Amino acid sequence: MNTIVKFWMTVSMVLLVSACGYKPSSHMIKHVFSDKVYVEVLVDRAEPENAPFLKDEMNRLVYTRFKGHVVSKEQAETQLRLSYAGSTFTALAYKDGYVTRYRANIRVNFDMVTKEGKLNKTITSIHETDIQESSLASSALRTEAIRVGLAKALDEFLAYASAKGMLKEDK
Repeated sequence: MNTIVKFWMTVSMVLLVSACGYKPSSHMIKHVFSDKVYVEVLVDRAEPENAPFLKDEMNRLVYTRFKGHVVSKEQAETQLRLSYAGSTFTALAYKDGYVTRYRANIRVNFDMVTKEGKLNKTITSIHETDIQESSLASSALRTEAIRVGLAKALDEFLAYASAKGMLKEDK
């Protein structure tokens, strides 16, 4: 009897989700992005090492989140320009005069051009982490905090674009 109950609960959940018109965000993003996307990352002179990470991460999201293809600028139907706009670090906790926890605020500017127009968005993501007293470890943690913040900003932009796509579908 336990198997029968699980079966009917599963069937009920499938019917409930499909009956309410649920569509994944990857479906909504298709209303904003086309399948062919050109990704350009502007390099920040203060921290140029973040540009390759940002480009690779955005390319990965184009492939995995909405099954798009990264193409040349001439072939693209959607152009996406990203620029790392800097970061600030704020100390949150101290121990014996040393910073033990900090918050990284990472800013990323997004400019997207599609057939329907332009979309501009600046996103500031926040990442909090503990820090060790070693300066070598602190430098590595700083770079890691920036990369985690950049990944969060990209996810937030895709959520924003998905919401814009949902609005277009309703019209």
